[in-house]
Amino acid sequence: MKLATWNVNSVRARLPRVLDWLGSRAPDVVCLQEIKCLDGQFPREPIEELGYNVATHGQKTYNGVAILSRRPFDEVTCGLPDGAFGDEARVIAATIGDLEVVDLYVVNGKEPGSDKFRHKLEWWDRVCAWIEDAYTPHSGAMPRKVVITGDFNITFDDRDVYDPEEWRGKIHCTDEERAALRRLVDLGFADAFRAFHEEGGHYTWWDFRTRAFRGDRGLRIDHFLMSPAALETCSSVEIDKEERAQDKPSDHAPVIAELSG
Repeated sequence: MKLATWNVNSVRARLPRVLDWLGSRAPDVVCLQEIKCLDGQFPREPIEELGYNVATHGQKTYNGVAILSRRPFDEVTCGLPDGAFGDEARVIAATIGDLEVVDLYVVNGKEPGSDKFRHKLEWWDRVCAWIEDAYTPHSGAMPRKVVITGDFNITFDDRDVYDPEEWRGKIHCTDEERAALRRLVDLGFADAFRAFHEEGGHYTWWDFRTRAFRGDRGLRIDHFLMSPAALETCSSVEIDKEERAQDKPSDHAPVIAELSG
């Protein structure tokens, strides 16, 4: 099974790119972020014609997440179960066979110390509490195949940053954000990319404003966090930089994990 995550930065604006990529890479499950449209505006028909079932949690102009799957969905849930932060479409989860997928578009935070930064940490606290309650056992092993993926807007460590000193203490790279992200690791989820690539220099996002892709001045902020049972079936995780190099791309590259079963 090919499982992909991709912040498309407006699915309607980049529909030709999305359709071309789906046709050429043929992933089985795709988690999209920043679709930037209401559910009824999502371009379902051309994507369904490629053989995908579509589940969306949309929002006008901002945010929005979606999951595409060649296999039928057994269950789909949108948002947090208690309705927290219900005005922001940032969370969608689905069960597909024995695989449980959580697709997140994490709050950006803008500037450390700002209200938006505090909101990011508060939102993340609530998401981590929900994941702990819904997906991890209170004791013993974690037998379920769970994948938490999406645009996390956080780097794990300096290997994920093209210039660690330049980014020291800046958004995506603060100690507070990295500690928050590590909470999922402490729950038993592994950074699947690092199971196959220990070295630095791999990025998933490059700033449009500074033409950062030309100099490969990027950050790795799009992740796959896998439970032990899911990671055991994973044979590779790769960043599709070729897609980022195409005409009129998203500022993020897709990331693709190969899982057996």
